[in-house]
Amino acid sequence: MIKNIIFDIGNVLTDFRWRGFLLDKGFDEEMVERIAAATFRHPLWAEIDRGVWTEEQLMAAFLKEDPGIEKEIQRTFDNIHGMVTPRSYAIPWLKELKGKGYRVLYLSNFSRKAEVECSDCLSFIPYMDGGILSYKEQLVKPDPAIYRLLLERYGLVAEDSVFIDDTPENVEAARAMGIHGIVFHTKEQVDRELSDLGVK
Repeated sequence: MIKNIIFDIGNVLTDFRWRGFLLDKGFDEEMVERIAAATFRHPLWAEIDRGVWTEEQLMAAFLKEDPGIEKEIQRTFDNIHGMVTPRSYAIPWLKELKGKGYRVLYLSNFSRKAEVECSDCLSFIPYMDGGILSYKEQLVKPDPAIYRLLLERYGLVAEDSVFIDDTPENVEAARAMGIHGIVFHTKEQVDRELSDLGVK
């Protein structure tokens, strides 16, 4: 029986809108693609969420990828407020589930910079029963260790828990730990799949 509902944050409870964020800064489509190739799509992007590398180290790696747009990359990351934004359904959804007696937690690859500069997007955190932001543990999904840590820290039984994430690999990693998994596409689709698992 499901007792615990574990949420990813980005593109589940919030929007990770890096493309719109870059357009908001006034970059044209060509520049958006160049910045994305050097940063958001860079293999080292996950290290931001792991919290091991310093900001200076990461910036140096990004600038090395495309030195011709150094100023643009620096302007992008001077302040990232608006890169992650709240979804209006997050708090009502969590309150509804908690009202029905479920524990709700979060498990997210998330950076310190995003937590600080996009803090308004995390207004739902006080409504949750705890969770893990990757940078604080220096672990990122889909490493099994981060799922194990969440289960142990909050005394969760894997079989009594369901994990919701927009990235299939992260959901598969949860399933490998014995946790039920749902790949997020829309809230309505997740509600249907939760219902199939007995969540009413």
